[in-house]
Amino acid sequence: MNRIAIIDDSDINLVLLKALVAKLGDCEAVLFQESPKGLAWCSENLPDLIIVDYMMPDLDGLEFITRLRKIPDRQELPVLMITANDDKDVRYRALGIGATDFLTKPVDRMEFSARVRNLLALNTSRRHLADRASWLAEEVAKATAAVHAGEQELLYRMSRAAEFRDPETGMHIQRMAHFSHLIAAELALPLADQKLILQAAPMHDVGKIGIPDAILLKPGKLTPEEFAIMKGHAKLGFELLDGSESTVL
Repeated sequence: MNRIAIIDDSDINLVLLKALVAKLGDCEAVLFQESPKGLAWCSENLPDLIIVDYMMPDLDGLEFITRLRKIPDRQELPVLMITANDDKDVRYRALGIGATDFLTKPVDRMEFSARVRNLLALNTSRRHLADRASWLAEEVAKATAAVHAGEQELLYRMSRAAEFRDPETGMHIQRMAHFSHLIAAELALPLADQKLILQAAPMHDVGKIGIPDAILLKPGKLTPEEFAIMKGHAKLGFELLDGSESTVL
């Protein structure tokens, strides 16, 4: 059932427009003789179409539309404005503030039916597009979450690869990740950066995959030459991760 709000200070016009709406079928007319009350109702309810007269006390049609368009989720709502035949300047101003279409007095039944049906169809299409846009946004969010989950698993598995080479690395990579996160928080970095650092920090030792066992697993003190090779794990890790389009990698 389409709800059509009709705002007109004339009893006769309200009766006429209500009768025309009734002939459309599947439409309900909500009548307001006082424009401020009509505006208040339209701010609390979402009609499918608004029909508003231009010449009214308190709020004329132009001021009504101006205030309506400032209400959240009412910017695209179709508004059919009723004017006299010689009100071209009024029409131009109405178009500028957001009127969708016009009817001239006296209202012709056939023209009324055609314009109202067109505007209702326009509103239905707009809502379908909005629903589809919302659905697409949800699907993109799901896909993005899946990608992030895959990245996180990859990080974990690559970090574990270094752990298998060096039994000291397992808890070390977790401690370093949390230390890094605490430092980022203390530096008041943006929350997104703090989270990214927590996710990426476990990768800092992944270059140990390329260090020979004789050096990586040596129980005693490393020679200067061996220590130089050990320090090279940072460069190896960089070369392993460099060039990825993934932010976290």
